[in-house]
Amino acid sequence: MNLAELERKLIAAARATPPNDRVPYAFEKRIMAHLAVRPVLDGWAQWGKALWRAAAPCVAIVLLLSVWTIFSPASGSSTDLSQDFENTLLAAVDQNGESW
Repeated sequence: MNLAELERKLIAAARATPPNDRVPYAFEKRIMAHLAVRPVLDGWAQWGKALWRAAAPCVAIVLLLSVWTIFSPASGSSTDLSQDFENTLLAAVDQNGESW
């Protein structure tokens, strides 16, 4: 069917129908009842849902990084990562011999 012809027929049918000023019985009450039934948004539930959705990708990333750490070849340094971390944190204190 031609879209222009269909549009012309629909507009002609709409013009042939007279407008009606009558409102259906209890229209306002039905609308207010639909509004009252709507659930209240719970912000905590939305946060919880988002965090549970993010948990699986975080676990996957941790597992991938763990496997990468275990199977990566040694970088030539014989020191432990914990020792490097401690030396980095305490470098400023060791510089002046003073503590904060």
